[in-house]
Amino acid sequence: MLFNSGHFLLYMPIVIGLYFLFPQRFRWAFLLAASYYFYMCWRWEYTILIVASTLTDYAVAIKIEDAEGDVKKRRWILVSLLLNLSLLFTFKYANFALDTANHLMELAHVGYSFKLLEIALPVGISFYTFQSLAYTIDVYRGETKAERHLGIFALFVVFWPQLVAGPIERSKHLLPQFRKHFRFDHERTVYAINKIAYGFFKKVVVADRLAVYVNEVYGHVDDYSALPLVLASVFFAFQIYCDFSGYTDIAIGCAAIMGFSLMENFDRPYLASSITSFWRRWHISLSTWFKDYVYIPLGGNRTVKWRWYYNLFLTFLLSGIWHGANWTFVAWGAWHGALLVVERISEQARQRFVSWVGQRVGHALGVVATFSLVVVGWVFFRAANMQDAMVVFGKIFSLQIDWNLSMLMAQNGPYNFLMSVLAIGLLLLSYFLPKDLKFKRNFAFAIALTILILIMGKGGNGEFIYFQF
Repeated sequence: MLFNSGHFLLYMPIVIGLYFLFPQRFRWAFLLAASYYFYMCWRWEYTILIVASTLTDYAVAIKIEDAEGDVKKRRWILVSLLLNLSLLFTFKYANFALDTANHLMELAHVGYSFKLLEIALPVGISFYTFQSLAYTIDVYRGETKAERHLGIFALFVVFWPQLVAGPIERSKHLLPQFRKHFRFDHERTVYAINKIAYGFFKKVVVADRLAVYVNEVYGHVDDYSALPLVLASVFFAFQIYCDFSGYTDIAIGCAAIMGFSLMENFDRPYLASSITSFWRRWHISLSTWFKDYVYIPLGGNRTVKWRWYYNLFLTFLLSGIWHGANWTFVAWGAWHGALLVVERISEQARQRFVSWVGQRVGHALGVVATFSLVVVGWVFFRAANMQDAMVVFGKIFSLQIDWNLSMLMAQNGPYNFLMSVLAIGLLLLSYFLPKDLKFKRNFAFAIALTILILIMGKGGNGEFIYFQF
């Protein structure tokens, strides 16, 4: 079920209203049923995968907690790792691996090829498997207790606001909330409605509007010169941010009305003055997941420098692979991993430069440089394949410029182009509004955003980008 659909606009108030009518002891069961229905609106048969992951990790966590000795605990955690990663590999990466093998055999002139699997990628599989897997790892580490109530644990895995695109919640934060009794609260509802409206504004006014230009240019990279390609790449940077953070805002708002607190997943990432800062602000739930469950177990920075750089690079390479079964995502992850390594190596030189030009100038230059480097990475992320990405880079860096204004507007006409620029301007303006004014005083912010959605919103139910991950 899409947040930006008529179906959801009926589902949300009905579910939230009934939630407050149910006695506390039955609320978990109602939310569980509502969450399964939410997911089954896509493809009901793939709910079996969520159930399999849920039952396995529920049982494994209890076995780990009850096991005597590290050997037995390790055996049980391997069960959770194998099941969740096997689900991910089968449905997300198997065809990528088979296609790569076929390509290699073709280069080697081997007269055989593997048949690709005829399966669809389950929506949200990367999110709910990582959330459930983090829970069993935390139990294994002794950082959280095993949940003995199967229904409440199942709700933790499939909680509908953040089921298909996060944020990836930790059990220590979310699980205890399902046992709390929340009453309807006006102040909390004001915050939630404003947050939801902000999410819809980001999605419908900014992301979906920018998608028209981006899809046209990136769908025909051979037809466009450097300027439209640069502009499309910058537009995509704002598109993917507003698309993803918009989903998160709606999810946080929906949960907040009922009383639940979800973690913030974005913190104005394009104001970051370094790549390190960018990753502390972008997709925070995923970056902290990889930090806690990959980077630190590899040794983190508590080792010799070359190993530290290796740990950093490998973590971001795996993060790129998490995003999708395409070499473009591998390149995107490698790009950010390499940037972070270079940033560590050049830290003293950068500090001396900032001291020389002054803090304010240094910070401003850092923001511009960071945004530019992030946009370069987004080229890999958005391109259909590596060949298209190389075409984009080739035209940009060879300065193939066509000053034809109609080409710059990508055959979408001046109206959509100007509305796209205006939408980005409004987004940046919202960055600097006080949080109290945006979310805590009254519904004025939501009303203003609703008017903008009605005037500037792009029609249609555009799917959220991160649904494919």
